[in-house]
Amino acid sequence: MAAVLESLPAPRASLFRRPSPPSASAMLAVAPSLVSASPDGRRGRAIFPEIRGLRIGVRHPRIASAAISRRPVTVRGRIVSEAQKTAIEVPGVTKSTWQSLVMEGDLVLVEFWAPWCGPCRIIHPTIDELSKEYKGKLKCFKLNTDESPDIATQYGIRSIPTIMIFKNGEKKDAIIGAVPKTTLTASIEKFCKR
Repeated sequence: MAAVLESLPAPRASLFRRPSPPSASAMLAVAPSLVSASPDGRRGRAIFPEIRGLRIGVRHPRIASAAISRRPVTVRGRIVSEAQKTAIEVPGVTKSTWQSLVMEGDLVLVEFWAPWCGPCRIIHPTIDELSKEYKGKLKCFKLNTDESPDIATQYGIRSIPTIMIFKNGEKKDAIIGAVPKTTLTASIEKFCKR
């Protein structure tokens, strides 16, 4: 489920002067439920819902040299997935190991991913948890589509992350996107019972 937020005027950060915040009436006109009073009684602080797993990474290019020369500094931010810092214990599979690990396995889950894919990094911990929970029943692997494009093409991978379940070398199910753990568990359970 995705939330859509309306635009809110927000001040830009500066090293040399403090920008004036938008007026409370302007913010109330945009989103009255997002504005609250600050401790000193003034209105104007926006409160946004908490989103776990994402943070805003701020880069400060050459602040020290800019402070000396008194040049204006541009501060840029970007949304960064904190999930990329988690330990991934799911082993990788390549074109050379595909036959022995996936095709000759009983029940195998393969995550098709790429290092530049944000949703892939978000779903990695879920795949790791499933690997631990179904140890002995299910083997989990990940395939980097940038390093093994032949296999990705062979299975018609058009979007990543794509999670495929193989049973005795035959493709049984495919789940596309960063889905909740319950969706993956339901799909795995269909094939663990048989």
